[in-house]
Amino acid sequence: MKRNPRKLKWTKAFRKSAGKEMIVDSTLTFAARRNIPVRYNRDLVASTLKAMERVSAIRAKRERVFYKNRMAGNKERDKAANKKLVAENEHLLPRVRASEKMTQVVEEPLEEEVTMELPAQRQRGKQKVKQRLLVTGGVEEQMDVD
Repeated sequence: MKRNPRKLKWTKAFRKSAGKEMIVDSTLTFAARRNIPVRYNRDLVASTLKAMERVSAIRAKRERVFYKNRMAGNKERDKAANKKLVAENEHLLPRVRASEKMTQVVEEPLEEEVTMELPAQRQRGKQKVKQRLLVTGGVEEQMDVD
């Protein structure tokens, strides 16, 4: 049974026509077969092998960049799809009472602390004093013993 290779998703023709693989790239021409007999030359073989490794490294790098560019918008698309799913099926989510919402809103900012530690400003004997800034605007002092 004959089929159009551009319609079968597993073929190279489909992947190239759908933009899933690189089509125009100078590294792809190196993979083409050349049926020209060449007399054996040790230096030529060594340089050819080095060139093949270099070309494969360049191709791998370009394919990675191509893939990253192709997948760049997926996070935003997934996030939008997830938000849409939640919005459509909001009736399935457990309901939060208004009083619980208020307690969450009030408690959340107080629980956070800024972990910036200021250098010791005063020294009392051999003890160092560290100060920590709190979200509420205050300063908390801690004693460190050396």
